[in-house]
Amino acid sequence: MTPRTRVLFVCTANAARSQMAEGLLRAKYGDRYEAFSAGTRQTKVSTSAIAVMQEIGIDISHHRSKTLDEFRRTSFDLAVTLCDKANAICPIVSGAKKTIHHGFTDPHIVPGTDETLLDGYRRVRDEIAGWIDVEFGPLPRK
Repeated sequence: MTPRTRVLFVCTANAARSQMAEGLLRAKYGDRYEAFSAGTRQTKVSTSAIAVMQEIGIDISHHRSKTLDEFRRTSFDLAVTLCDKANAICPIVSGAKKTIHHGFTDPHIVPGTDETLLDGYRRVRDEIAGWIDVEFGPLPRK
C-alpha cells in the first residue's frame, strides 16, 4: 500500500478555513491524503464552519484548534497557507517539504445578519472545495 501524502492547512486562528480544508480533503480524497490543520495562534473551531460543513455531510464538530507548535516534530509533504496573515508569518512551514499559499477570504468578516454570515461561510467552503478538487483531485499520470 502506498503511503498517503501528508498535507497541513495553516490559517491564523485554525478556526474556519483551515478546519474546512482539512475536513474537505479528508472526506473527498482521504484514500490518498492525510489532512491536518493548524494556526499561528489557537482559538476554537467556528460554530459557523461546523454548521456549513454539516450541510454537505462533513462533520468537523470533533475538530479542535491547534497551533503550529503542536506539529513542530511532525513532517509533511505539503503545507498550505490559506490566509495572507499566516503566509506573512510563516511563508515556509517548518517540517514541510514544500509550502504553498492559496488565500481565501475570511468568512467571519462578512457584515450583516446571521444568515448573511453563514452565506459567507458557504461561499468560502465552496471555493475551498473547488480548489481542493483541482489541486488534489486528479490522479497523477503513470
